[in-house]
Amino acid sequence: MQKVKIVTLFVKQQYGKNIVTLHPDYKLLTNMNIKSIITAAVALLASTACSGGAKQEKVMKTEGKSIVVFFSHAGDNYAVGNIEVGNTKIVADYISELAGADQFEIVTHKYDGMAYTPLINLAKEETKNGELPEYEGDVDLSTYDTVFIGGPVWWGTYPQVMFTFFKKHAGDLKGKTVIPFTTHEGSGLANCVEDVKAAFAGANVTKGFSIYGHEVRTEKAKVEKWLKGLGY
Repeated sequence: MQKVKIVTLFVKQQYGKNIVTLHPDYKLLTNMNIKSIITAAVALLASTACSGGAKQEKVMKTEGKSIVVFFSHAGDNYAVGNIEVGNTKIVADYISELAGADQFEIVTHKYDGMAYTPLINLAKEETKNGELPEYEGDVDLSTYDTVFIGGPVWWGTYPQVMFTFFKKHAGDLKGKTVIPFTTHEGSGLANCVEDVKAAFAGANVTKGFSIYGHEVRTEKAKVEKWLKGLGY
């Protein structure tokens, strides 16, 4: 087919119908049927609009500022032994690196230096009694649109110190996207997603993500795949 002068199509919305007109500079196009060309062009524009809309929906998921709020326990841990950096901290660092999220670590010194067995026994009592241990510092969540919330699973849910944070910020996440995640050695997400939903009424709590604690140092790709699925 001979090269032809480019035809610029303008689609106007008028009376609820798409009206297609040709650019004033339009000239003879070869032997092709003009009606067929216009029909194909309209179909191409419609296809482009649909694919563009889908892409925009994906981008919208990552608009605005994000932050990772997490608790992580260093020291004696199940399956990985005595570690200097907690499992959940490593995942939080991956999220900050890959999604550009800020961080706020929920820090308490209540569990410092404890061996694994005494620690889990204490955690069991805290969960049973609904205790709310104090934590250090705080964060203003008003400037964030997306909040990742993560921690280890202790007795079927997050550690109780995280519930102290939840209670203090119960009204701060309305209308925001909240993404729970956990590190564990067999519990998966346990009741964490349900507890986050209960703590933050009015927030858009998404499906959670879980990863084995003994995998976090070697399976960064799993975190990356999860974040890509969210649009990051």
